[in-house]
Amino acid sequence: MRKAIVAGALAIFLAAIASFAAGGAKMKITSSAFQEGGNIPSKFSCDGADTSPPLQIADVPSGAKSLVLIVDDPDAPSGLFTHWTAWNISPQTSTIAEGSPPKGVQGTNDFGKSDYGGPCPPSGTHRYYFKIFALDRELDLPSGAKRGQFDAAMKGHVIAQGELMGRYSRKK
Repeated sequence: MRKAIVAGALAIFLAAIASFAAGGAKMKITSSAFQEGGNIPSKFSCDGADTSPPLQIADVPSGAKSLVLIVDDPDAPSGLFTHWTAWNISPQTSTIAEGSPPKGVQGTNDFGKSDYGGPCPPSGTHRYYFKIFALDRELDLPSGAKRGQFDAAMKGHVIAQGELMGRYSRKK
């Protein structure tokens, strides 16, 4: 009986480690500007000031060495469209102020800019995912790197992640 309990506890422990190593730990990313699954105000889109919404980050694991922020639109006609990328953000970061980039390195988005590009769907309602990743290291990438470059650099280094999804449709 004792062996079965020890074996069960060991199996749970190893499963937890495997889940954590695979990026299974959960973080929280929220915004005071919109709720999970809610509508993103036009102020944060190409129809408004095209400024980034305020973001709050919680539950960063103690072993995190850096954070990565990605905002993308999986509903774009051309496939996944990246609106914002930033990496080497301090793991102590708990807020990103409205209209301000996080302190870190910014990449080039699919608009060809190195900052936030708000929702701007050509038609219909699109989903926009604000994703936060905790890494076990900083990324050795130059400013302006593109999404594929840092996706490859992140591989195998994600220890936790979280996401916030908002929706936007243009008023025509």
